[in-house]
Amino acid sequence: MAKGHRSQIKRERNEQNRDKRPSAKLSYARVSVQKACFVLDAIRGKDVQTALGILAYNPRYASTLIEKLLKSAIANAENNNGMDVSKLYIAECYANCAPTMKRVRPRAQGRAYRILKRMSHITVVLDER
Repeated sequence: MAKGHRSQIKRERNEQNRDKRPSAKLSYARVSVQKACFVLDAIRGKDVQTALGILAYNPRYASTLIEKLLKSAIANAENNNGMDVSKLYIAECYANCAPTMKRVRPRAQGRAYRILKRMSHITVVLDER
């Protein structure tokens, strides 16, 4: 049986299984998952210089958010992990659902229609080739 307190054992086990790749996460982005995924699909698997070029000329609103997020992930890789920027590529990028803001729109004859303002959590994970 392992020595130490249960929380200490869990902490050590989780530290061994933790993903060491540099990443960046944007929580509660005011863009829907579907719209963010259009941009993420375009850059998935590409090297970071190509991805930044794609994002710079993409007209979608989500591309500005993801460009800023990608630059943050590159800075994390360079400063925290000491990785070479020229060898980095986008290993994973995905968007998950966040809480939806519910709003009401008045309609004819006193009815109220619901408007769903969707949000997302966007994650970019880098790795070296």
